[in-house]
Amino acid sequence: VMDRILIEGGVPLEGEVTISGAKNAALPLMAACLLTDEPLELENVPDLADIGSMQRLLQVLGVEARHLPGAPGKLTLTCEAVLSTTAPYDLVRKMRASVLVLGPLVAREGIAKVSLPGGCAIGTRPIDLHLAGLEAMGATIELADGYVTASAPGGLEGGVVRLRSPSVGATENLMLAAALAKGPTEIHGAAREPEIVDLARLLRAMGAGVEGEGTPTVTVHGATRLSGTRHAILPDRIEAGTYAMAAAITGGRVELKHCRRELLGAAIAKLEECGVALEPTEAGMIASRANGPLQGVDVITQPLSLIHI
Repeated sequence: VMDRILIEGGVPLEGEVTISGAKNAALPLMAACLLTDEPLELENVPDLADIGSMQRLLQVLGVEARHLPGAPGKLTLTCEAVLSTTAPYDLVRKMRASVLVLGPLVAREGIAKVSLPGGCAIGTRPIDLHLAGLEAMGATIELADGYVTASAPGGLEGGVVRLRSPSVGATENLMLAAALAKGPTEIHGAAREPEIVDLARLLRAMGAGVEGEGTPTVTVHGATRLSGTRHAILPDRIEAGTYAMAAAITGGRVELKHCRRELLGAAIAKLEECGVALEPTEAGMIASRANGPLQGVDVITQPLSLIHI
């Protein structure tokens, strides 16, 4: 039996909606729990399959995960001791972002063995940028039987990493690894997405020094020990933009709660050019039509980062 969604249109959308936490921000933040033996409390965690897959992988590695009863979106992750430094294929294959445990594991334990996202097959999103960055920080990399093993028995050393493409995943993995490395690590050609900025906020709260997030050069000053913290995941800008457009298309008026106008970045100019009004409120912003019918405009996308893994 095929699932169906029936939409009866022609009705202006009115009311309010709370914007979920961004999945692509949540996944690296969850992996950060491997950097400390203290609890990491995350708020605004979206209820999605990828989040569940990352949680199961972390539990295999030794993380205790606890959802706060009666408070959806709150997750506490505690890794008092790493019980395994191997991320198995059966879990990694379900979600490519699982490779984000590589940096934290080798930084904390001196070794990590992680299945390649595509197993022995050559995938469309190779992780060579992740591996080259770890090598620049003193790790030894070995590839065998569909697994990558990164080892640094004496710990990672700060270094200079130059990414040939602004990969979001590689930038995040290297920031996580650098947070426990000895000395500063400079990541040139870094991704600039809001998720990178959110990860920098978390790492600073845990005790690492981070500078330059949101620019092409991110510097991380490693700490000898990181602490737990409480962190609210940033809102999903794709979800927010979708609801904003839906409100304007139907001639409605919808308040997008827990979302800042500036989170939409360059999309704001195009939305306003179309005739979409985005009015800030105490709780978020209201999306509606500005005046009269919407106008057609030309849009050419140019992502901040070319690849995500």
